[in-house]
Amino acid sequence: MNMSLIVNTRRLLPGLILCVLVTALSFGLEHLEFILFGRAWLESLVLAILLGSLLRTFYSFHARYEAGVQFGAKMLLEIAVVLLGASVSASAIMEKGPYLLFGIAGLVVLAITVSYGIGRFFGLPQKMAILIACGNSICGNSAIAAVAPVIDADGNDVAASIAFTAVLGIVVVLILPLMVSLLSLSVLQYGVFAGLTVYAVPQVIAATGSVSLISVHIGTLVKLIRVLMLGPVILMISLFSRKEGSQRPPLTQLLPWFIIGFLVLMVLRSFNFVPQFAIQAVHEVANVLTIMSMAALGLGVNMRSVASAGGRVAAVVVLSLLGLFVISYGLIMLLRIA
Repeated sequence: MNMSLIVNTRRLLPGLILCVLVTALSFGLEHLEFILFGRAWLESLVLAILLGSLLRTFYSFHARYEAGVQFGAKMLLEIAVVLLGASVSASAIMEKGPYLLFGIAGLVVLAITVSYGIGRFFGLPQKMAILIACGNSICGNSAIAAVAPVIDADGNDVAASIAFTAVLGIVVVLILPLMVSLLSLSVLQYGVFAGLTVYAVPQVIAATGSVSLISVHIGTLVKLIRVLMLGPVILMISLFSRKEGSQRPPLTQLLPWFIIGFLVLMVLRSFNFVPQFAIQAVHEVANVLTIMSMAALGLGVNMRSVASAGGRVAAVVVLSLLGLFVISYGLIMLLRIA
């Protein structure tokens, strides 16, 4: 066996075992809820995030866990998203017509404009305002990381932007299901709403998993279309950037492999190339991997980092997110999505 493979496995194992333990505890608590209350008020997806975050915030675990936790939060997450494509048919989004596609593109542009304006109003530097605007409007930390080299952003600005959006992303996943009753949304409307507002693709799954499978499917599709807007946005920023010598991110950052994998499996499913008996099994595997990745995501978020992000940054990110909520709800009403 390759020695490097053995070394890498040993390096990842402690963190992955920790993720498995948090995942198992999440399933156990969800089952306990069923026994005590007859229903699960908090799904295992949400419990995994909460437990992981609490563990990270109040217990400083050894550095040997970091590699496995980071692997779980990224790779397991991406594999789960790819597998989810096998249970989604392209007809689900095509039935909504091209207006939704154009609406998502327009929403991203409008949300970036509004968020950037809020940032500048609060006196944030131009580059930080751009980072927060793109992160809020497209895909959170991934967008911030992709935009940063294009505008030659300061490392402290990037760290502050990511610190708060990472924590706020978890908060959004936890509170978003409340919008179903608060805004009287159907499961389809809620899926679109989640896809338009949640920062990361896997977080959409977490935010919609406790509501409906329909919400999961449509939310993931809408979110993927929103993520694909990162390419055009990066291109426009690089074209209008006055900073000479600014770097352009690689194609893999603009179009991640897991999005391509999701779309390929979705196409195969749409043309009935995925056997019917395999769809449920693939969905179950994707579900377990998603919960493990949510545990890893929680284990990577220290709630105390909110305080270190700074008051103005916190205010801008929260107000930008609220603006995105309003714009998203307006789009759903405008397109008469039922």
